[in-house]
Amino acid sequence: MTESNLITSAVTRPRHPDWIRVRAPIGEKYVHLKGLVRGLQLHTVCEEALCPNIGECWGAGTATIMILGDTCTRACRFCAVKTGNPRGIVDTEEPYRVADAIAELQLNYVVITSVDRDDLPDGGAGIFAETVRQIKTKSPRTKVEVLTGDFRGDRACVQTVVEAKPDVFGQNIETVRRLTHVVRDRRAGYEQTMNVLQMIKEIDPTRRTKSSILVGIGETPAEVIETMRDLRAANVDLLAIGQYLQPTHLKRHVPLVEYVTPEQFARYKEEGMQLGFRYVAAGPLVRSSYKAWEAMMVLAEA
Repeated sequence: MTESNLITSAVTRPRHPDWIRVRAPIGEKYVHLKGLVRGLQLHTVCEEALCPNIGECWGAGTATIMILGDTCTRACRFCAVKTGNPRGIVDTEEPYRVADAIAELQLNYVVITSVDRDDLPDGGAGIFAETVRQIKTKSPRTKVEVLTGDFRGDRACVQTVVEAKPDVFGQNIETVRRLTHVVRDRRAGYEQTMNVLQMIKEIDPTRRTKSSILVGIGETPAEVIETMRDLRAANVDLLAIGQYLQPTHLKRHVPLVEYVTPEQFARYKEEGMQLGFRYVAAGPLVRSSYKAWEAMMVLAEA
């Protein structure tokens, strides 16, 4: 599909299929976690990014906490998080509060992510690292995954986070090479993300790495497979592939082109395992942190 068709396809949006169905979040653990998150004034991507799996993940004692504020310096066209200029403001006490909150929440697995902070010299790497260290000190049984920005490809920033020893270090490629400049902010880049993922392994070969691809934006299956091969060439261990769901119908959000079938997701998963990923989550409602705890269990049993 050409890029011009990608833009105009918003006029004829695909019909919502039967397999895109989300159960309303219920359950005692979900309700308890929601109340604690509110009371502790935490930002969660589960809520900010309108994740469809919030009920399932929170019910399993897993959450994705967003640090460094709720305003992103970038404007990727797939994302629901608000953009703007945080003006260099950083809450240096945040790592301690987040660690206290996670201890109180008694989470089994936590994903720490953030908005992009291009306004900071280190892109927020220092806050990421301190947050990981504090969580591991106060909740030693909790597994910690980080999903960071690309730090503009700065190796020193990547190393700062790696040395805090998160259990998983994620950086999302988001889409195929051809559509990167259409979907992602101009400061992001296909090669830049691949380089960051490679850096992590160069700094610490034992660190598990992860990336995620959204499909249904106009890519072809061959392009998805090519992206998977590139990720494996960067020694990425874990992969998530999910359906893009357009956050709004505003022009700033890239239009949905198609709903990828469950059968195609199954083929992607099979191909990914054949390529050598240690774990692949692929499905219509999969997001980068979806069933992250399940991946850790699979790796532990391997």
